[in-house]
Amino acid sequence: DYTEVTLTPREGVTWSDGQKLTADDIAHTYQMRMDNADLDITSLNITNVAMDNGKVVVSFKDPMYVRQSPVLHVRVLPKHYLETIANPATDPMLEIIGTGPYTLTSFATQGVVLDARDDWWGGNLAVPQLTFVSYDSNTDMAAALASGEVDWAQSYFADPQSSFISFDSAHNKQWTPTALGIDVLFVNTTTAPFNSVAFRQAVNKVIDREAHREIARQNAVPPLTSVTGLPSPAGDPFISSEFQGTHFAVDLHGAQKILTDAGYTGVGSNLVDPDGNPVTFTLSVPQGWTDYIAGASLIIRSVQALGVTATIDVTSADEWATNVANGTFDATFHWTDTGATPFDIYDNTMGGQWLRPIGLAAGYNFGRFDDTGSATLLQEYARTTSDTVRQRALTGIQETFVNQVPAMPVAARPFFISYNTRHYTGWPDDDNAYIVSDFTRPWMLMVLQHLRATR
Repeated sequence: DYTEVTLTPREGVTWSDGQKLTADDIAHTYQMRMDNADLDITSLNITNVAMDNGKVVVSFKDPMYVRQSPVLHVRVLPKHYLETIANPATDPMLEIIGTGPYTLTSFATQGVVLDARDDWWGGNLAVPQLTFVSYDSNTDMAAALASGEVDWAQSYFADPQSSFISFDSAHNKQWTPTALGIDVLFVNTTTAPFNSVAFRQAVNKVIDREAHREIARQNAVPPLTSVTGLPSPAGDPFISSEFQGTHFAVDLHGAQKILTDAGYTGVGSNLVDPDGNPVTFTLSVPQGWTDYIAGASLIIRSVQALGVTATIDVTSADEWATNVANGTFDATFHWTDTGATPFDIYDNTMGGQWLRPIGLAAGYNFGRFDDTGSATLLQEYARTTSDTVRQRALTGIQETFVNQVPAMPVAARPFFISYNTRHYTGWPDDDNAYIVSDFTRPWMLMVLQHLRATR
């Protein structure tokens, strides 16, 4: 029933400090998450960790059918080092010890450098050193790709062909595989104006998703058409019969009627809510994220037709991320996680497990949408082992998502992976799609294992 997993430590693996990886390390890592809620950042809700003949058996409160990835992607940590730290939830870990093929050489604001180990259990990799560099904007990163300063990047570029591919089209590449993830307009459902279902419905009706695709994303993403928010083709099999063929369309008249019927006045000129307050909001986006900034401008233009006064607030990425997590915003763009089912899209936008008071960081459901019915259905979808029950729950989830508009799907979100083949070959692409080459994910190592030096 997916409430238990048995983990077997690989033989012959050593930590970067020379000590052997054992089942005790695995057990201690999961035990920490069970004992300290602050460390259970993916809400695994572990109920027991036991040893069984050199293996580790981890049990969970709920079935983890749809959440196998966060279970298996827990980063195992060295018990012998963790035991020297008084409070692993708050105290800094000044030594970086791992079982991977690289060790930390330097860590600074200018960048992070990792050097390959010569004693890694998996053998020698083609890439002897990894240097991670941060750029202030997509434009700066594209220039670095064009000049050859960067070999591998994970970011959206408005026009990859002219911004970096054309500088060396034989070697500069971009791969954008589609998946079950989307870009979303998160709105703060705890305060005006987005605490009104009618207002959320009206805004959802005037968002021009095709313009967003053409202008903000420069046609780099497929269209997002289904009112369920599920991208095509990955999401097509999961759309309930109720919403099959029901697509987004800009409907200004319909939006204005919703507001009028709900008691708003000044519709189309100077919108005033039923309590007599002018309707205004601020849309927050990170500095340098050109697609989000362009998309915000389109949203502002769309809601002006309703009589809304809306503005854009551009802040540093760090400040934006803090405000989003804490719920101190009116509206903002953010992505959803990508999974094998639609669970992540709906759980990220309205899952009850993420609910936190305003001011306390939430991992998702940034808009604090609080609905017991949909929260129960999401848990049912995640817990059941019956496909019939799961489909029934999904239908109810989609009805809430479409009708109550906890958040507004804006665009499909493929993985944007850019790289060059001057120094290394073996990157995944349409002809060899062995994994998504996103170096922010645990499977980055699989890509590194496939790369081969060109000289």
